[in-house]
Amino acid sequence: MSARISFWTTLTDPLIRQNPVTLQILGICSALAVTTTLATALTMSVSLTVVLTLAAGIISLIRRHIPDTIRLIVQIVIVASLVIVIDQILQAYFADISRALSVYVGLITTNCLVLGRTESYARFNAPLPSMVDAFGNGLGYSLVLIVIGSIRELFGMGQLFGAQVLPLAENGGWFTPLSLMLLAPSAFFLLGGLVWAVRSVRTEQVEPPDHTPPLQRGAVE
Repeated sequence: MSARISFWTTLTDPLIRQNPVTLQILGICSALAVTTTLATALTMSVSLTVVLTLAAGIISLIRRHIPDTIRLIVQIVIVASLVIVIDQILQAYFADISRALSVYVGLITTNCLVLGRTESYARFNAPLPSMVDAFGNGLGYSLVLIVIGSIRELFGMGQLFGAQVLPLAENGGWFTPLSLMLLAPSAFFLLGGLVWAVRSVRTEQVEPPDHTPPLQRGAVE
């Protein structure tokens, strides 16, 4: 029972309480770049989650046979090999989405989240816990991308998954697309707002200030 509870905690903690994007600010480049539509955000989320989970399992299996001096090189080679497979699958079966994602699928290789989990967790734990941890962090990453992608596509084009949701004014409706939502700065502000909202609810995630201002003379006296 305790093992089951531990696995459940490992899986669900990265969703909100230990979310790798909102708490650790990892993987934000893709969060800013590929969330113009929900389809690209979802595809990127699935790709990274699959790569992260498989890489964690493989690295955990061979962790006792990897020389410490070249462990990062080995991890990058494993991740890069999985990314190449995922990229080829996307090009073969989802060509339009693959073109929309452009080089960002390849950048999964150097994503801080992937290397962070393989280096800090999979290298020290058994395969099953490592894959559960990786899958949970992938879900937490995916949750943020899907939320931002949904907001940007809905208010930027009035669509979700390419289907018109809000009636456009040019077609006799009431909605005028907010073109700013399709630009990178909107993703930056949305991500910042999401981080603020999460930390407002879960105050334990608030970081201590880097600088404490000195007391004023009147307050001292």
